[in-house]
Amino acid sequence: MKLGRDDIFHLRERFQFWTLASLAAIAAAVWGFLEIAEAVQDGASHALDTRLLLALRNPADLSDPIGPGWLEEFFRDITALGGMGILALLTLSVAGYLLLSGKRRAMWLMLGAVISGFVVSTLLKQGFDRPRPELVPHGAMVYTASFPSGHSMLSAVTYLTLAALLVRVEPNRALKAYYLVLAVLLTLAIGISRVYLGVHWPSDVLAGWTVGASWALLFWLIARWLERRGEIEGA
Repeated sequence: MKLGRDDIFHLRERFQFWTLASLAAIAAAVWGFLEIAEAVQDGASHALDTRLLLALRNPADLSDPIGPGWLEEFFRDITALGGMGILALLTLSVAGYLLLSGKRRAMWLMLGAVISGFVVSTLLKQGFDRPRPELVPHGAMVYTASFPSGHSMLSAVTYLTLAALLVRVEPNRALKAYYLVLAVLLTLAIGISRVYLGVHWPSDVLAGWTVGASWALLFWLIARWLERRGEIEGA
């Protein structure tokens, strides 16, 4: 279908609006992360972190998370969805699909988003080197520093990036919204599970969400820009 001059102008205006809105969202997320990091380093977040962490525990027995036993198992299952094994398997599966469907450049961009997100998460953890919470027993194994939460950040990067891929090829607006809402809810649930299991401070999770969401949004902008230039496969 050939586009008229008015159609091209309308598309250009929409592209500029979403670009500016996305850049503003990225700037807000980065600012939020810096504020959280400053509060963590100054110790200003410790009181609220402690209060929220203990609110999820039985006051009579801090080794016992609130709620029935099945709820603790549920959060263990949820937290596994943000683990490196699951995220790596999911990322490679989608990469294989993009490769077989002839979308090699989209595949490399998706891999770049996830792999670079992992690198940034690792560098931030090493840079801040915040100890894990010791107020309560850990409900899951941990191997790295606490700030920011790698599960929260990488789940945001991976699931939001994959949702953006689905949105690009889905014409139905209701399904577009469904994909995005599902990715956001899954990311939120994974972050909450880390606090519930006592392996992260709430500020760790909040910081992971801000960095992960901004990283996914940055690569979404890059994909749109490359698509307009014809350097990546279009929807």
